Amino acid sequence: MFGAANLNTHNGQSYTEEDRLRTTRLVMKLFERWQIDNASQLNLLGMKSSSRAILSKYRNGSRAIPDDIDKLNRVGLLLFIHKCLRLQFPENPNLVYSWITRRNKNFDNKTPLEFIIQYGLIGLAKVVRYLEFELVR
Repeated sequence: MFGAANLNTHNGQSYTEEDRLRTTRLVMKLFERWQIDNASQLNLLGMKSSSRAILSKYRNGSRAIPDDIDKLNRVGLLLFIHKCLRLQFPENPNLVYSWITRRNKNFDNKTPLEFIIQYGLIGLAKVVRYLEFELVR
């Protein structure tokens, strides 16, 4: 309004369009490194399969993740997963980027990605909690 940047607040944080564009680029780069397909990317972001065109805009940097609490929480959790993996496996970047697609007995012998897709936001939170626990063990 009045030509000023539109700031919105979630969890006490303010996110500008620039913040969300930067975060969008980060999460799209993460998806590329994880080597996961478009359907999985859409699912992780809580988007419908009919939103492939929007995903393409995220990928090419012409659109930011919307200022939506669900989407921002999902992106934050995904980036936190990556941070935890980098801390847990600092000497093994291959494992950092392949962990999400490796079977894990702690997720009913599913991959963390399959577990998240099956259980949605709850699955995403459980994967984060598991990684947090592993870091402090």
